[in-house]
Amino acid sequence: MPAPIPIDAVIQALAVPTRRAVFERVIQSGEITVVELTRGSGVTQGAISQHLKSLKQAGLVSERPEGRKVYYRARPEGLEPLADWMGHYGAFWRDRFAGLRALLKEIDP
Repeated sequence: MPAPIPIDAVIQALAVPTRRAVFERVIQSGEITVVELTRGSGVTQGAISQHLKSLKQAGLVSERPEGRKVYYRARPEGLEPLADWMGHYGAFWRDRFAGLRALLKEIDP
């Protein structure tokens, strides 16, 4: 079983706007090649490859070679460290929304 990816790697991978855009295109496409990602992106093929490498290292995408092409697919489970971390703050937001609800009822009964 591979070692879990640290949350820092996931956050760093998603911190770059272009990389997030690449990740979103991979998610929307199901499976996509570097050439297809490059088309219409305004980013060089080399840059797309580097972004995919970072996303792969962060556990956010996987690759499947087929002949001369490599297909990339999103790994939703790669977002688990981020979702787990954010889950710790759920109680904070529930308390805030409960307070807001009470205030709104006070203002407009």
